[in-house]
Amino acid sequence: MIDTGELLQKIILWGPGILFAITLHEWAHGFAASRFGDPTPGMMGRLTLNPLPHIDLMWTIVVPIVLLLTTGFAFGGAKPVPINPRYFRGSFRIALFWVAAAGPLMNLFLATLCALAARAALTLPAYFAIPVYGMLKAAIVVNVVLAVFNLFPMPPLDGGRIVAAFLPRSLGRHWATLDRYGLALVAVLAMSGVLGRLIYPVTEWFLLLFAGVAAPGS
Repeated sequence: MIDTGELLQKIILWGPGILFAITLHEWAHGFAASRFGDPTPGMMGRLTLNPLPHIDLMWTIVVPIVLLLTTGFAFGGAKPVPINPRYFRGSFRIALFWVAAAGPLMNLFLATLCALAARAALTLPAYFAIPVYGMLKAAIVVNVVLAVFNLFPMPPLDGGRIVAAFLPRSLGRHWATLDRYGLALVAVLAMSGVLGRLIYPVTEWFLLLFAGVAAPGS
């Protein structure tokens, strides 16, 4: 039997962090693409901080709730921002690199802000500080996991596109064709536990770093 009250508490704890993490992740991709000349994100209404255009029924709602019920931890995603690299101005490689890196970098930036805010929250009265601190810690976890997961070097994840930016153009085209299979492979690696073991050391390093920033008196 699902404890509705407990589930609601977990949604309140993890929900804001997930919503802001995925919204700003996708917005950062779109903003970077627009700076390199691609009008597609703006034309598709994705250059907005309003979470609604970025929400995906499965990844933003269903997956986080299922994870909360089964593991107590929440993780999610959003609809990818549509980008057309044909519009990129200047160096194609530089544009591809920064557009791909923008999302994970935004998440690490948000994790830093949350850690600083969490440290400041501890100076507030306990009845306010405790829930705020808990929500900020959850947001740190979500942003770190989202950043590290997306940096895994496999298309269509951001890390795969970063790799493509450094490959010779002919090899890069072949690498890009892995997009249609990459997500399935990532899913297999995730379900088998291999992906978790691969990204865990990096995730743990960042979490310890931000925990130090958030700790009082550090």
